[in-house]
Order: sequence, then structure tokens, then C-alpha cells
Amino acid sequence: MDLSQKASIRLRAQDEGMHPIEKAHNFNESMYFNLFDHQQKIGGWFRLGNRPNEGHAEMSFCFYLPDGRVAFMFRRAAIDNNDALNAGGMAFDVIKPLHTLRVTYTGEVCVLADPQAMENPKQAFADNPHVHAKLDLTFQGFTPVYGGEAVDNNGKPIEEAPDEAFARGHYEQHMRGNGQVGIGDEQFDLNGFGLRDHSWGPRYWQNLYWYRWLPMVFSDQLAINISIVTMASGRQHIWGMVYDCRNGGPQQYDLIDTAELESTLDSRLQAQSQTATITTVSGRRYQISGQSLALIPLRNRRQTNTGEWRTTRITEAMTRFECDGMVGYGMSEYLDQIMNDEPVGKAC
Repeated sequence: MDLSQKASIRLRAQDEGMHPIEKAHNFNESMYFNLFDHQQKIGGWFRLGNRPNEGHAEMSFCFYLPDGRVAFMFRRAAIDNNDALNAGGMAFDVIKPLHTLRVTYTGEVCVLADPQAMENPKQAFADNPHVHAKLDLTFQGFTPVYGGEAVDNNGKPIEEAPDEAFARGHYEQHMRGNGQVGIGDEQFDLNGFGLRDHSWGPRYWQNLYWYRWLPMVFSDQLAINISIVTMASGRQHIWGMVYDCRNGGPQQYDLIDTAELESTLDSRLQAQSQTATITTVSGRRYQISGQSLALIPLRNRRQTNTGEWRTTRITEAMTRFECDGMVGYGMSEYLDQIMNDEPVGKAC
């Protein structure tokens, strides 16, 4: 988020709860969690996004199985309020604000032997087996929380144009997580690391031109999150944070000042690997390489008031990262608007 001289970021424990529904038709309140077990090299991500003014919540379940298959489900579940993040069989519960949360899911998932089939979601859901899934995970923050809500000098939230906004209120935190996941007859006990976020305010997935989001954890002493966001105007916003308390470093986030990213794309123009060089506000420099272990392409379509259909592609890859001789796991999430059948950010 961009801040003027008259704005600041505010974060309160009560922000872990739900926020009042705003007038914007595309008001969204969402939470997201990912978790990866470094020993078993498995994990997944889970999201709920309430859109009460549109009458539904978006529920996403994605779990990367050890043999390359992906268990995935997406639902638009009917809602008429913003009282809780609980829809489509998934629920997020705050146990201790800004520290401990629980994620549960009971319902069907589609098991994709070839995750690329999700380029055509209707066909993928029809052609691949559906099995019962159950998930129960508890997350505990091992870092501070970064972010909050943009407010003016009077403490009033900064209004954004609905067609330009994406996440007026937004915070993130690296987490430990443990629990159980069942995919059909397969049962997994997970104990690993991940990241979670919480955001609220107007959102269309088409409001951004492209972004690259790389959350990763190497250990409980080194965790990184890189975000590069580009608007259609060409304006770019680079942000993120590094938690590095190795060798007695402070147990706090060191914010990212600069970031350079190069991606290796396949024939579908999907990122299979990347290298990143980042410098923090304190002057520390990190070089990171990532290799996708399993990738699923997702899409979001919206028809504008003029009748034009706009398509957004989001590739979600479980990724193995290396930094300073350490191995970590996380996500490489690439969002692009699709124009002339190509992602607009293919150069990065």
C-alpha cells in the first residue's frame, strides 16, 4: 500500500476480528494460510474471502501431495453477512489475537494427477476424481506481525477507489503450524512453517497489472517475504520483510528496501524457477533461488460494466528455496492479467 504524508499504518488486536461491511460492491475480507513440512516436503495453502455485498465467499483449498499430485477445491459459498470466516466447509478461528489461529476444513477435493488441467477448471473438475478431505491445523506466530490499515491523522481509514484498490488493510506474519490433513485414504501429520495474512477493503483481482509474491521460511530464525507489485501505469511497489535472528540478530522484521527478480518460464509462460536479490533497510543483502516443486494455474474472470471480460491468471507453486546455504519452503505466487493470450508480466 502506498502512504501519503497524511497517512499512517495502524494495527490493533481487534483487527483479527471481522470488519464492518463497506459500501463498495467489491468489499472483501479474507485470510490466507500456508504451511509446509520441511521433512516430508509436503504442504498447502488455504483461503477464505468474504464478499458479502456480492452474496458469496470464495473458499480455496490446495494441498501438494508428495508424488506431484495436487488436491484442490474452490467454491463460491453463499453468505449474507461478514460475521465470520466460515464458508464452504472451511473455517478460520482466532485463538489468541495476533498469535494463534486454527484452520479447519471438511469437504470434497479434486485430486489432479496433472495440475495443469486446472487451466480449464470446468473440464478438470469433471475429469478428475473427487475424494473426501479433512484438515485441522493450528498456527502460532514466531515473528511479529507486519502491516495494518492505512488511516489519516484522525484515525479514519483511507478510502480507495473500488476499481483501483486491492487490500487497504493488510498484515502478514510467519508462523509455525501443526496438525492433520486427510485426502481420501491418505493421512498426513504436519509439523512445519508457513505464513498467513489478513486483508480487508475493496478488491478486484483485475485491479493490479501483475505481481510476484514469494513467502518462504528456512527455519525459526530465518524467514523472508518478497512482494513486487506493478500497476498498469508502470508504477511499481516493492516491499516485504526479512526475519533473521541468526547469530543473535534482533527478533524483529527488517523491511525490504530493494528487490530484483529473474524468472525462468516454461512453454506455458509459467515460472518454474527464480532468482532474487534483495537488500533490507538495515543494509543486509540476500540472494535467493527458488525451484517449483508443483504448480497449479488458477484463473479469475470478471465482466466490466462495458461488457468486456477480463481474465487474471494466478500460478501457485510450492517452491524449494535456497539462501545462505540453507534450504526452505514456501510459495511462488505469480499474478498476471492476460492480454493477447499472454501474461503481461512475462518479462519478470
